[in-house]
Amino acid sequence: MREALKDAKVSRETTATAVKTASSRRDREWPRPDHCRVVTIANQKGGVGKTTSSVNLAASLAMHGAQVLVVDLDPQGNASTALGVEHHAEVPSIYEVLIEDMPLDDIVVPAPEIPNLYCAPATLNLAGAEIELVSKVARESRLRRALDAYDTNKFDYVLIDCPPSLGLLTVNALVGGDELLIPIQCEYYALEGLGQLIRTVDLVKAHLNQKLRVSTILLTMYDARTRLAAQVAEDVRSHFGDVVLNTVIPRSVRVSEAPSYGQSVMTYDPGSSGALAYSEAAYEMAHGGAVQ
Repeated sequence: MREALKDAKVSRETTATAVKTASSRRDREWPRPDHCRVVTIANQKGGVGKTTSSVNLAASLAMHGAQVLVVDLDPQGNASTALGVEHHAEVPSIYEVLIEDMPLDDIVVPAPEIPNLYCAPATLNLAGAEIELVSKVARESRLRRALDAYDTNKFDYVLIDCPPSLGLLTVNALVGGDELLIPIQCEYYALEGLGQLIRTVDLVKAHLNQKLRVSTILLTMYDARTRLAAQVAEDVRSHFGDVVLNTVIPRSVRVSEAPSYGQSVMTYDPGSSGALAYSEAAYEMAHGGAVQ
């Protein structure tokens, strides 16, 4: 028990330090990659912060000068909502790209709140795409083909937000990405199901996309008041090592509220603990990994 309390204290101090450091780094110039980084954000477990992380990392990177595209592959379209992008049924979307071979260039739109940030929106039509993709030629590589035909060099980052499943949409995202970012919530059962995700990644790497690698693990929904959160964080770090970002994302009401206003937390409440933590996590990403 003494060790768990000590871990909780260390984690609280780490979070506090990260938040303070984030505010001091906010106005600095961040490095930009020498080529476009295509990062898939996936975890088949629902409610772990995939969309929240996609939107807020993208917003933070864009606010520091990077050109960023968010590809919304979730039929719920929550990333599109949070970026303030229209995604009703009549809007050309990622569905038309995957199913009807529409060029990505015809659907990508700027996010109205943040310069340098763009979105390939999802509509409810995407809900049927899992079934429709089954009969398509090269069904696992449709997104990769669309990205290859698109000028991704005008972007520094392409972040692909996945649905909470390991179906064909997520497989398309894994084939389309070079890196995988896995959000893991600091709660009970956090690691359950990750084995299946890692096995899927290994299969995709062996047969469809040799470049794919797990580059980043992001701990989300961290509650410093609980011993459980500290224990989960310790377990994840011991299991995944250096790919786990030093920054943890705390539970934050502001982070949850922001999408209902069509915003990321970076613009909704930039001084909140959630916004500062995501800014720090994006800073680590921009530097290629955990910052010591």
